[in-house]
Amino acid sequence: MKALTALTPRSALVTTALALAALTTLLARTIVYGGYFSDPGGLFWWYAVCWALFTVALLALRRVPARSVLWLIAAGAVAVTLTGLMGPPRTSTDSYRYAWDGRVQSAGVSPYDHTPQDPALARLRDPWLFPTGAACTGPDLAPIPHTGSTPHCTRLNRPAVHTIYPPVAEAYFLTVDRLSPADSRHKPLQIGAALISLGVTGALLLILRRRGDDLRKAAYWAWCPAVPIEAVNNAHADVLGVLLAIAGLGHVASRALTRRAAGGVLIGAAIATKLMPAVVLPGSLSGVRRLRDAAAVLLPAAAFVALTYLPYVLLSHGSVFGYLGGYVEEEGYDDASTGSRYSLLRLVLPDTWAFPVLLVIVAAVSLYVMRHGDPRRPWSGALLVTGWSFALLTPGYSWYSLLLIALVALDGRWEWLGIPLAGAAVYVLAPTLHFQPSLSNIAYGAAAALVLVMTWFRRRARARGAEAPATASRHPYPA
Repeated sequence: MKALTALTPRSALVTTALALAALTTLLARTIVYGGYFSDPGGLFWWYAVCWALFTVALLALRRVPARSVLWLIAAGAVAVTLTGLMGPPRTSTDSYRYAWDGRVQSAGVSPYDHTPQDPALARLRDPWLFPTGAACTGPDLAPIPHTGSTPHCTRLNRPAVHTIYPPVAEAYFLTVDRLSPADSRHKPLQIGAALISLGVTGALLLILRRRGDDLRKAAYWAWCPAVPIEAVNNAHADVLGVLLAIAGLGHVASRALTRRAAGGVLIGAAIATKLMPAVVLPGSLSGVRRLRDAAAVLLPAAAFVALTYLPYVLLSHGSVFGYLGGYVEEEGYDDASTGSRYSLLRLVLPDTWAFPVLLVIVAAVSLYVMRHGDPRRPWSGALLVTGWSFALLTPGYSWYSLLLIALVALDGRWEWLGIPLAGAAVYVLAPTLHFQPSLSNIAYGAAAALVLVMTWFRRRARARGAEAPATASRHPYPA
């Protein structure tokens, strides 16, 4: 590591380019390899090597001359992003539900009214989403009720439940379906996600440049292995929520009420895409002292969410929240004793205390951010709230952390990237280890420990009157 930080500018440029080339090659190999069902342990080692190369590229980038940073980040972003298009979704089937919801809406039917296996929608079933006969083999296919002896199945997960996705996501699925050529299958959603991912990189660079900040921070998103795997290959709609949330925080950083209101609308759109971006709201209120400044963000956000839900409420016969309640129960968020959620809290607390204590901690962090945060850097507070929320929730799905990665890219506190890496370990290895809470404890415990250690180092450096060497700017938060 010392050798990388001691590179000359020219050798740093060459080293960064070589590390990116190796990272791109390994990512492409990882996507093609798959292995989620057949060799999850081997797949995670591919992940680990990709993250190691990502680290090397970031360290070398610190010594690259400023005039070369922009084009290097952009070129790397394109190369890394395109690796996600190398094959069909490898570790998640969520995008198949997106494709189905889009097709259902194109037929003039509300996506909230029927489950995928409902016979009323049998006429809409594409063979690639609903195979029959000998094609119904494989661990990623779910059987569906049928008549006759020929097996019927679907690539969609949970075909017996209603969709869970909010209205902006549903509008996105409809748009992709309308723009997709016939028989294009999964590719349009992957291409759309790749373009959105590159849009996030562009938004990060724009915000950083506007503030005169170090553009190198954008590489935390642009080159992160989780982005081509989760945002592009698996085409998770979370990436759209990330783009909207980041753009919203960029507007909220302004003192002008009109721009803050525009930021509120964008954050509302992010929430109406995947709900999870609601966690950035405390950050958007960093250091707010006047009621009108808070209202300028919160009211447009709430109004946008309500207005986007309204058409679906009017057009649907069923609940527009779909399987949301069932999902919360299934994942163990309502009963900590049933799974590996809140695993770090459960190490020291009774199971029944985990959720209430989580709420108290997150509320305390949020209040701290709103009271002491820097209104010119709302993403710093958003990172603090989001990071600790994930560390304590210990989610089992790695794509949830895409938002956290983008916040790291704005703020620069690299240690929070341990949370996405922990999420990847839990998601890939959990089935093999029979979903033992010990896996979550080790992965998220190590990630939380890294954050705490770096917090101590940063505080010690500030106490000595010097900036911590790994940080490009000062932060008002203790991490």
